[in-house]
Amino acid sequence: MSKPDDHFFVVDGRRWRRTDPAVPEETAAALRSHLGRGRNAVKQAKRSGDDAALAAARHRNGLAKHGLGERGPVWWERPEADRVADAERARAELDALDDGTA
Repeated sequence: MSKPDDHFFVVDGRRWRRTDPAVPEETAAALRSHLGRGRNAVKQAKRSGDDAALAAARHRNGLAKHGLGERGPVWWERPEADRVADAERARAELDALDDGTA
């Protein structure tokens, strides 16, 4: 079990939850990629005033953040197998958004 101060990092005085270390690196990298694309899509949707695109981009970000363990139930209080399964489900849902099957 990690120490409580390993669960968070601070940027400009704001505390953020760290990525769950149990998420396999390949999955975490894919989730970070989805998160980056979602953040870019948020910027574009705000710039164009497209509320539907903004909602879709925020949904993508939320899925990625939950998959990484950065949102939702705190990862350090959950069984590792459940956390990894959640990350894989989030990745699959995000991949489906990209290929149009979701």
